[in-house]
Amino acid sequence: MTGRRVSLSAASGLAAAMGVGRFVFTPILPIMVDSAGVSPSSGAVIATANYAGYLLGAVVLSIRPGVNTTAAFRAWAVVLVVSELAMAAVDSTALFSFLRLLAGMASAAIFLGCASTVAHHAKASPGVTFGGVGTGIAASGILTLVAAPHLWWQGLWLCSAALTAILIAPALALRIHAESRSGGGENPLSTRDRTIWRVLLATYFLEGLGYIIVGTFLVAAVGGHGNSSVGPAVWIVVGLAAVPATVLWHAVARRITTKRALVAAFSLQTISALLPALTSNSAVAVVSAVLFGGTFMGITLLTLTTAARLPIGRTAAALTTVYGVGQVLGPLVVARAIGDSYTVAFIVAAVVLALGTIGAAAVARLQTDVRAEV
Repeated sequence: MTGRRVSLSAASGLAAAMGVGRFVFTPILPIMVDSAGVSPSSGAVIATANYAGYLLGAVVLSIRPGVNTTAAFRAWAVVLVVSELAMAAVDSTALFSFLRLLAGMASAAIFLGCASTVAHHAKASPGVTFGGVGTGIAASGILTLVAAPHLWWQGLWLCSAALTAILIAPALALRIHAESRSGGGENPLSTRDRTIWRVLLATYFLEGLGYIIVGTFLVAAVGGHGNSSVGPAVWIVVGLAAVPATVLWHAVARRITTKRALVAAFSLQTISALLPALTSNSAVAVVSAVLFGGTFMGITLLTLTTAARLPIGRTAAALTTVYGVGQVLGPLVVARAIGDSYTVAFIVAAVVLALGTIGAAAVARLQTDVRAEV
């Protein structure tokens, strides 16, 4: 495969696994609250199950990267589609949670398979690949906006499964390469590098914790103000903003260095969480969606790029694991405080992301002041 084909095929895989497979629950959640007897707190539990599955998948691949094979990748693609189909056939929080757990595991396996394969291919573009997440998010939002007036929530899950299957198809041609066990350097890890790594892990944990609160509840919060079309429309904006985000942050990093770009991305995402806590105005929600969509995959790209320069092996799997821990905790932290308002949830997210910004700034201070080559 050429570098361009690898990039696009992996982007299609991320669109399916992350953009739809993981995040389609966000625009469908308000509909399930209205029609399936799912309460907001139950929705948080179901979402948490998905994030727990993502964490479990990341942990397994961190410990045993060798199981990240082409055959396993294809098997997880089937699991992902089947889990979405089965969502239409069950009607309890426990079963919803189990199926979302499976979807989370599949998403982690597909994400790491695509990411490690692109990293292995010298001419592949991570910026193009990670942009696939935004494409999938936009597609899930469009699907919900167009189909929701005509289908029950079960039909939306069936359509989501079909969309996932269509998007994942090009990625099935990839030859998956597991992440390397060893770092690129031959010298022992210095005290400075070890400190950078630890701070980076903590910072990415905070990103997982903060961003997932916004990503889980933004549509439900906006859609709860009398216009059912506003929520999916805002989610489409998130996806459209995310499509070019990684390419743009790649360019920004080349101009101002990766470390400064990471601080900037965290700062903007903090604002995206704070805005819906201050007002429920739809126009402000759109601004929040643009900032959120334009930063969350950018932060992933910039963090993975920073880690890849350290003489440490399997950084992507380790970072994905701590990110997954944050995602599991995020909805649980705010579940009891949600009630009929999501304001507290967004305040918590803003505080967490502000701490993440401080962590990114600490990483920047620890690094040498050289221009990025990403």
